[in-house]
Amino acid sequence: MNEIIKETQSICPVCLKIVKATVVKECDDLYLTKNCEEHGFFKTVIWRGKPSYDSWKRNKSPAYPKVPYTKVEKGCPHDCGLCSDHRQHTCTVLIEVTSRCNLSCEFCFADAHGNGTDPDMGTIEMWYSRIIEAGGPYNLQISGGEPTMREDLHEIISKATNMGFKFIQLNTNGINLKNYSYYEKLKEAGLKSIFLQFNSKDIIQDKLKVIEYSAKLGIGVILVCTVVPNKNDNILWDIIDFGLKNAPTVRGVHFQPVSYFGRIPKLPEDKDRITLPEVISKIVQQSDNKIKLSDFAPSGCENAYCSFHANYISVDGKLITVSRKNECCGEENGKEGSKKSKRFVERNWSGVKINKYIPKKNSFEELNQKIKNGFFSISGMAFQDAWNVDTQRLKDCCIHVVSKEGNLIPFCAYNITTLDQKKLYR
Repeated sequence: MNEIIKETQSICPVCLKIVKATVVKECDDLYLTKNCEEHGFFKTVIWRGKPSYDSWKRNKSPAYPKVPYTKVEKGCPHDCGLCSDHRQHTCTVLIEVTSRCNLSCEFCFADAHGNGTDPDMGTIEMWYSRIIEAGGPYNLQISGGEPTMREDLHEIISKATNMGFKFIQLNTNGINLKNYSYYEKLKEAGLKSIFLQFNSKDIIQDKLKVIEYSAKLGIGVILVCTVVPNKNDNILWDIIDFGLKNAPTVRGVHFQPVSYFGRIPKLPEDKDRITLPEVISKIVQQSDNKIKLSDFAPSGCENAYCSFHANYISVDGKLITVSRKNECCGEENGKEGSKKSKRFVERNWSGVKINKYIPKKNSFEELNQKIKNGFFSISGMAFQDAWNVDTQRLKDCCIHVVSKEGNLIPFCAYNITTLDQKKLYR
């Protein structure tokens, strides 16, 4: 028997019209169902397995935008900017500095390609100013396309540094970072971390060179894996293990269950999806229980059903969990959650100084160094697409993309793509 868990709103994946939606439970699986008067009924899996959907629930007080840039007129998700109905402060802002790329990945939320016109420095400076006016500066991720296609990337980073952005991260496939002199310029300009694409074990040698240079420059590395069922969901622990073996330069691994927007090979069925609890369970199983199910918790910033994290100290080959548990019965403070998340990323995803000095064995100084250098995070985020988007989750988003006009758009809303490749904002 089906159980109705909640009523919400979504959009039709054909026409983008706002429609009523319901989250229903069938056995242990959760589905988002919705009906468009013109285009019919849609049903998409959103949660399978353990941890259970109920156990992952977290109550959070709203944190409305300090400076809303758009008015509430059409309804979510058609008024993003942010509007005054948005329920979460910004933690990380993403800017796209190019649509060009030197790869043609099967899945690409940006639908990047080999050519295009890049935004000029005046436009990028305007974006930075708009971010600051909206309450920033926030953590900044520079993305694309492939941002290293730009020869002036160091100038873009330097401008952000000079305008007060403290944590600057680069979303990259790493190909052009094998040019050390190019990479060094980015470090000198203020780059703190890279989000390094890492979807298979076949590209390890290329990634090792980038990690080597990152260690030399003191830049933190987060390995980022798009998880696709029956393609790479059997090597999740292998990727984590690779990261641990290359710590402390590699600060963690971030998993992104495949979402169907941008460039995709085909229209999705439920068998083509993998949900957050399935990713967690596969990590636990593949690790031979080195990683425990109880290590994982929802975020303290965005909606609980958007992400997971598990934090560890790796000491002498052993993983010691230091994950914060959300065991409070009342509401968590959304405003404080955003601040904590921002500080956490800035502190733990930046590079560490690898000191050649070796402290005395079994001393407090040695323990302190092991803890500082041994931090390692495993995290994941489930982006929403036109089939499974829930506006209640969307209103809790803390990761925002700057539009061409300088508005802040929740990441999932910005990338939503219809059946015929019509975009909501992009």
